[in-house]
Amino acid sequence: MAPLIAVLRGEGLLQSCAPSDAGGQGLAHHPDEPHVLLEALAAVGGANLSVGRLFEGHVNAVKLVALLATGPARRRWLTDAANGRLFGVWGADGPVPVTLEGERLRGQKLYASGADLLDRAVVTARDPAGEVVLIVLPAERLQGRLHPGEWSMTGMQATASGRCDLEGVEVNACDRLGAPGDYLREPHFQGGVWRYAAVQLGAMRTILGAAVDQLRRRGHEAAPLQVARLRRMTVACETARLWLTSAAREVEQPGAPPSAAAASILARLVVADEATALLAAADAALGAASFSTSHPVERVRRDLLVYLRQANPDALESAAMATLLGDDCLARRWRLA
Repeated sequence: MAPLIAVLRGEGLLQSCAPSDAGGQGLAHHPDEPHVLLEALAAVGGANLSVGRLFEGHVNAVKLVALLATGPARRRWLTDAANGRLFGVWGADGPVPVTLEGERLRGQKLYASGADLLDRAVVTARDPAGEVVLIVLPAERLQGRLHPGEWSMTGMQATASGRCDLEGVEVNACDRLGAPGDYLREPHFQGGVWRYAAVQLGAMRTILGAAVDQLRRRGHEAAPLQVARLRRMTVACETARLWLTSAAREVEQPGAPPSAAAASILARLVVADEATALLAAADAALGAASFSTSHPVERVRRDLLVYLRQANPDALESAAMATLLGDDCLARRWRLA
């Protein structure tokens, strides 16, 4: 995985996420052309979903720094990003949730993507008042606390999303990012889910391309049933792209209201539905050969199946629909009233 991250760095993708005033290109926050970020995420995801997951986490972290950090800490962290340092966000708690007690952290993080690759980790913790706070920790302060080998999923293996033991880590004021509660504010919390769905779109496109290549090599691309399968996969990719483009425009525009997050949540759910349909069509089109570990689709399929299983989609769906149904203007706009 490290060589692939080096490729992102060598191509300038990591650096480009920093704002232009910090030496980057503002890719992580490009309100006028959010489709540029969408296509960048899809391109990386299409090449390798695990790398795409880490790149999306980097985008998320740099965006949080640009939105929430102030003073010298902001300059320091964004300079790190502009110099190609890899950032990430770790939010999933272990059996002992991470808390901030005085000047020390307690607890553990699970699913710490890129555990042994990140240069800077943005971790969530609860303060004594129960509010979520953000702490930025450099990799050198996490030495001996990372357990990427505990990640044993059948897909997304290269993300090394293992456990991080934060028990006793010292935190000072310079490590704090934003104010308590900032992390959960919309539309930049759930509103950001369109970005990892964009990574998934890249994998969908890769599977479609592999199906076309195999059918052409075998002379089966004009067979009626195969044509129907290719049409379904094409529609799945384009449907996902259209929903993601619309969501990105709503969420990333300056002054976007909290309710804009609903569009992002719906787009994420649409992508999951379309990806599931695409996978079924691809399996029928490619046959048993694609389950061989030497087939170009095999790893992509495994990775995508795992990546689609994000936490609690039912709650996301309920929250999005409650937002749309609870506002007369939004209900009319979405033809719900």
